[in-house]
Amino acid sequence: MSKAVLDIHDKPTAGQLITLSFQHMFAMFGSTILVPQLVGLSPAIALLTSGIATIIFLLITQFKVPAYLGSSFAFIAPILIAAGGLDENGASVNPGNAMIGAMAVGLVYGIVSLLIWKTGYKWLMRLLPPIVVAPVIIVIGLGLAGTAVDMAMNVNGEYSFKHFTAALVTLFAAIIFNVYFKNILSTMPILLGLIVGYIYSAFIGIVDFTPVTQAKMFSLPEFIIPGVDYEFKITSTILLAMVPIVIVTISEHIGHQLVLGKVVNRNYIKDPGLHRSLLGDGLGTFVSALIGGPPKTTYGENIGVLAITRVFSVYVIFGAAVLAILFSFLGKAMALVQTIPTAVLGGISILLFGIIASSGLRMLVENNIDFGNSRNMVIASVILVVGIGGAALRFNESFSIEGMALAAIVGVILNLVLPGRDKKDTLLEE
Repeated sequence: MSKAVLDIHDKPTAGQLITLSFQHMFAMFGSTILVPQLVGLSPAIALLTSGIATIIFLLITQFKVPAYLGSSFAFIAPILIAAGGLDENGASVNPGNAMIGAMAVGLVYGIVSLLIWKTGYKWLMRLLPPIVVAPVIIVIGLGLAGTAVDMAMNVNGEYSFKHFTAALVTLFAAIIFNVYFKNILSTMPILLGLIVGYIYSAFIGIVDFTPVTQAKMFSLPEFIIPGVDYEFKITSTILLAMVPIVIVTISEHIGHQLVLGKVVNRNYIKDPGLHRSLLGDGLGTFVSALIGGPPKTTYGENIGVLAITRVFSVYVIFGAAVLAILFSFLGKAMALVQTIPTAVLGGISILLFGIIASSGLRMLVENNIDFGNSRNMVIASVILVVGIGGAALRFNESFSIEGMALAAIVGVILNLVLPGRDKKDTLLEE
């Protein structure tokens, strides 16, 4: 492990703070604004809440964990289900429902954090072994594959060669930055791919700059407040669409803490503790939902920046959070983001959703899951077909469990009831 340039609590100079904080903000920027674009929410509010959630996380973890929180891709499909899809303008039909679900997710994080604080974390690891988590991650990626391809190829339901070329240019630009660049540029393939795709789209004439010319230089993000913009009414459909996904996101959180701990040479599971980092993630998600932002998660992109730069200072992460908050109030910048063509978003989504699915396969390989074992084969097979096939348990018009959520629940149950469970088959050992 090479020596840190700036360790966790080292204070950078003013120049270092500004440049390094911008670097972290741009590393997460593309992915963080992509999620709200896909689910019909405001990119500005997503950016604002990413900064707020990151500051909350730093406070809860006692400024010991240099992690940045951005929009979670695991909740794209659940948000669309909870909110009733998108209208003809690409906006969320009932965004308040998704916010209620996200608040519930934050509360579940808090409950799990309390249980870990009181009882330790081993029970959680036994509940979420790789044979359950990995196939559900694959479902998240492949379940959205059709959406990505449709965005890339079609305009108003009709095939468009011109738009598809924009998607392909975006896709291949992101791949090139990810594969062929080994410096800091390799940690920002989403942002750079979007930029290249946007420039190409402008060149072929599929970008409408009208919103940018009409936008004010400074403007408030589009807040969505409970009791003001929507009726706060909890339903089983909302909860069952959103809450079961914590099976995956908690596992993702643990994985990020393990990787981050290796990068900075610390054991974050023990200090400040998994209960604190989970609570920080959950509280960040809850506060984000209170004002209209999507659920949050720690970002691998920023962990990549830490690994490359060897700058681990929490002051830099805090600085990136402040910059994100400030940037969200730049009206023309946010209007420019909203002019990104759907085809460009589709092109980048093809890569992103594929990477999500592939990360599930990687988890199976790295944990040496034996598919010669019929138990493992059964669990993985059922999760994949139930999730990707869109299976649903509909008890009545207002009570249903479907798709990814149902797949996650079924996977956990099968793992607990089928004989032959390997007690060592966990995501984490002491």
